Amino acid sequence: MASPNGFLPFEKDIFEMEELLSKLEGQAGATEEIRRIKKEITRLIQKVYSNLSAWDTVLVARHPNRPQTLDYINLIFDEFVELHGDRAFGDDRAIRSGFARIGEHRVMLLGHQKGHTLKERNECLYGCAHPEGYRKALNKMKMAAKFGIPVICLIDTPGAYPGIGAEERGQAQLIANNLFEMSRLATPIICVVIGEGGSGGALGIGIGDRVSMLEHSYYSVISPEGCAGILWKVATDDTKRQAADALRLTARDLFKLRVIDDIIAEPLGGAHRDARQMGNSLKAYLVRYLRDLKDVSTEELMEQRYQKFRRMGVFEQGPQES
Repeated sequence: MASPNGFLPFEKDIFEMEELLSKLEGQAGATEEIRRIKKEITRLIQKVYSNLSAWDTVLVARHPNRPQTLDYINLIFDEFVELHGDRAFGDDRAIRSGFARIGEHRVMLLGHQKGHTLKERNECLYGCAHPEGYRKALNKMKMAAKFGIPVICLIDTPGAYPGIGAEERGQAQLIANNLFEMSRLATPIICVVIGEGGSGGALGIGIGDRVSMLEHSYYSVISPEGCAGILWKVATDDTKRQAADALRLTARDLFKLRVIDDIIAEPLGGAHRDARQMGNSLKAYLVRYLRDLKDVSTEELMEQRYQKFRRMGVFEQGPQES
């Protein structure tokens, strides 16, 4: 959890140096000292962020200032036209959708939105989508396929909304249906985990021809707190750290396991320190993926997608019974 000042527990030394720097910048004749402290801050950030634990990565992914879908829409997409509603129940504000342009490409953009202020977070339910959100997403993806437009999904959710109403309206079935339909959608799909990638809430818009993660995001079947609660019956700092390590939820872990295709580097100290630079890096990857997939035939595209997910995981086959 970030402090009221916006720094994370492992950033205490960095924060103290930055406070000292801000005081010195108002003094005359401190040029050399300012230069030295700036170098020291850069060295500290490099040291800290090159040795993040899995739990530290979770904290960075949840940073309140981390860029979200609407931030990236403003930074790297043009001509965004939001599309609302699922044609059945309502408009879930935890998932945003609409037509957009990135570079020379027209796309259908989908993404989780958590909100930055308390009012926005309550409206978006902290990025936890209801069944109508996943129904809305699938409707828009099918529309994109109808017109031959690629789909981009930006994933940032702790999980699907766990309330009784969501369960009554078929939350699990809607997510499962999205997995099935996305696996055979006849248009390119690009998925990027930009913050939290939690459980079925992330998978509901997470099946794609290219699946990538930002460097300090995480992608997991369950949150570390949920895992700790199940295994140890209590979510303490120690059990949460153990759970995060065991879940292999970081971008480095998942790249080694071939769950994701690329790790998108973040600015020094995380995306929340320089949203514009992060947006430029993300845009470069998205444009590259769109160019790579542009001329692939529909049949080949879906076969490659099928093989991509078939290759994930490791299994053993025992001797057959006679």
